[in-house]
Amino acid sequence: MLSLFLVLLATQLLRISLAQSSVDSFISTEFPIAKANILANIGPSGSNTQGAKAGIVIASPSTSNPDYLYTWTRDSSLVFKALIDQFTQGSDTSLRSLIDDFVSAESILQQVSNPSGSVSTGGLGEPKFNIDETAFTGAWGRPQRDGPALRATALITYANWLISDGNSSYVSNTLWPVIKLDLEYVSQNWNQTTLISKEVSSSSFFTSAVQHRSLREGAALATTLGQTSVVSGYTDQAANILCFMQSYWNSGGSYMTANTGGGRSGKDANTILTSVHTFDASAGCDAVTLQPCSDKALANLLAYVNAFRSVYPINSGIASNEAVATGRYPEDSYYNGNPWYLTTLAVAEQLYDAITVWNTQGSLNVTSLSQPFFAQFQSNIAVGTYASFSSTFTSLVSAVKDFADGFVAVVANYTPSTGGLSEQYSKSDGTPLSADNLTWSYAAALTCFQSRAGFIPASWGAVGLTVSSTCSTGGSSGSGNTVAVTFNVQATTVYGENIYITGSVDALQNWSPDNAIALNADNYPTWSVTINLPVSTAIEYKYIRKNNGAVTWESDPNMQLTTPAGGTYVENDTWR
Repeated sequence: MLSLFLVLLATQLLRISLAQSSVDSFISTEFPIAKANILANIGPSGSNTQGAKAGIVIASPSTSNPDYLYTWTRDSSLVFKALIDQFTQGSDTSLRSLIDDFVSAESILQQVSNPSGSVSTGGLGEPKFNIDETAFTGAWGRPQRDGPALRATALITYANWLISDGNSSYVSNTLWPVIKLDLEYVSQNWNQTTLISKEVSSSSFFTSAVQHRSLREGAALATTLGQTSVVSGYTDQAANILCFMQSYWNSGGSYMTANTGGGRSGKDANTILTSVHTFDASAGCDAVTLQPCSDKALANLLAYVNAFRSVYPINSGIASNEAVATGRYPEDSYYNGNPWYLTTLAVAEQLYDAITVWNTQGSLNVTSLSQPFFAQFQSNIAVGTYASFSSTFTSLVSAVKDFADGFVAVVANYTPSTGGLSEQYSKSDGTPLSADNLTWSYAAALTCFQSRAGFIPASWGAVGLTVSSTCSTGGSSGSGNTVAVTFNVQATTVYGENIYITGSVDALQNWSPDNAIALNADNYPTWSVTINLPVSTAIEYKYIRKNNGAVTWESDPNMQLTTPAGGTYVENDTWR
């Protein structure tokens, strides 16, 4: 029996060794390809940029089906955060002029008036611009409020390095004015809804988390620069956001609900990306900020991954404890709903970050919440703390590493021989789909591969944070408390026709049919959406129909309601 056990063990170790070798080979080939393609998508000299201004990141060179030849604040900031990390940690010192171009480009875009407003009236929430630094004025899901926070984080990382390098004057004179505009926007608007993936107006966990991070590190930078007048405001609002973040947790399902509206389950890559982009190794396995190795983050990862096991045909037949292709959310219908390269890589990155922290702190803690995650690899694992010198620690970390490598292997399996990464790959056969050469896909590959190698980004101040016993939803302007209002409308439609809502306040897009908020038809013929509206406010609104560009308003008079002072509210209507 012992000899049989040893044979089986040797076979398993050989399988793991071969799998890791395959992943090693893919990373060594793909890393330089991903880096080169990122640079190819940055103006003015990138080979794919088609006239983009200096420092402008194009989302993709694709100009049709879909047209992504624009620059998104979110994507650009995440891409440059990856490049800034490489520069500040010394792995690529050639990037400085490109980073300075990015600073200049973003300072220009901040001042461009657009459909979301001017720099002082909400324009910082505009999600995308033309690559010549002019406003995109077509229909789009706006505002999207994560961009300013992500841009601030990228620039703060650069600012902190410059200060340590003795260049405080550039930070004070050039970077701080750009950063402050974004932080003021976050501080004043964090409690407003945002457009999620262009489709749903809702509060977003990812948006809340990156806003929280930006204000924490923004307050620290302001203190360093002597800009003390803003510190208490940023700190107070950061505390409020941290408190609000706890409300996204679904205790019944043991996962973080990605958004508060839209009729979805809430199992969403949004939450995995949160752990990745707010990773602070010095905070250990803190659950309050959903650090990668926290019990909540691991339980959430398990729920998210499992949500895709039966959704995509390419996942068929894969064991329940092995990696699979993952996408944005299981209910996704964009391009018929497929896995994305960046979301699959994000799962691996979270797990690599978790391993880094376990190895650094010399222990691994299994709680009742995270036990089902660990039980994938050791069915009888007991709740407890396992020191790094224990065989349980060694076997669990090895199994998690193998699990993480499996997600990279999925990406490798569906990456063409050129190494090009599109936005999506087919749920049926893995063929690349949607926009080709997606810059964010390449950036996700870089950060995932670096995390596997043990890269630790600079701390942003997540250590020792606690949730206040009393929480406020007010922005720093002293106003803006909101209440979640669910709109239900009975409306029969024809194929291709959808129902939207717009109305008399900012959260309802100020009577703009172009920016009207889409309702979902999960319970057709009832169409629904949940929107955060100002409390104790008289509001007028109407539903509209859109079909192939044609807009039909419902008949007069306007619908009316007065929001309550707190709690939640449901409005049931019938199209007229």
